[in-house]
Amino acid sequence: MRTQVIKPRIREILSKELPPGLVKLLPKRWVKIGDVILLPLRPELEPYKCRIARVYAEVIGAKAVLRKGHIHGETRKPDYELLYGQDTITVHVENGIKYKLDVARIMFSPANVKERVRMASIAKPDELVVDMFAGIGHLSLPIAVHCKARVIAIEKDPYTFKFLVENIHLNKVQDRMTAYNMDNRDFPGENIADRILMGYVVKTHEFIPKALEIAKDEAIIHYHNTVPEKLMPREPFETFRRMAKEHGYEVEKLNELRIKRYAPGVWHVVLDLRVYKT
Repeated sequence: MRTQVIKPRIREILSKELPPGLVKLLPKRWVKIGDVILLPLRPELEPYKCRIARVYAEVIGAKAVLRKGHIHGETRKPDYELLYGQDTITVHVENGIKYKLDVARIMFSPANVKERVRMASIAKPDELVVDMFAGIGHLSLPIAVHCKARVIAIEKDPYTFKFLVENIHLNKVQDRMTAYNMDNRDFPGENIADRILMGYVVKTHEFIPKALEIAKDEAIIHYHNTVPEKLMPREPFETFRRMAKEHGYEVEKLNELRIKRYAPGVWHVVLDLRVYKT
């Protein structure tokens, strides 16, 4: 998935159809996920949005164009407007992984690509990895495919879960990756995981007690959350360490990475933590 720069052919076609002042407002960049385009569009271009989308699709080679919007709710649903085409289900290939998804209804962040690639070399084949917020397998498919580790993938949303199951078969890892359609807080496993993925944001700290319950002694937890820049680097580690201590665990911070800017003055970060039972 790449963010790409406007092609001269797009500008050439639309400069003959749009008022001169609007041509300079055409989006210079877009994201292509499989054969679906995410296109940011200024309000001034509203009357011409469908024509603009068609031209981008035809020049770039896409079956559908979505107007980029916001992500909402507990299960991180996108709020995108369909401008061109009908079918928004696609297969996106990245780092040797096939991700099937409905781009209109399931979040797939371009900015998280480095973390997805990092996961492809993070685990050992003898590990049991639990992905508490699996989605379509964003972070856990690279572990199953490239690291050959065993993976338990938990996804709450039924529609997203359907694609998770398809992706397990599409990538031929059904022998070592098992999916559960449930709230991870209802998952019955205790003291089983060598490694835990917590790829969620904003409210991830609410799930720390469950992660500790699933974790073996000395397990590694990849803890994602959002944090105001003014609280870094103290947070989010201090919150995790405090909650872990309340549940009888000590925590060692192995690594901390910034994934992307989440909002003005707020970062999405990931901490690699090792937890020890006291």
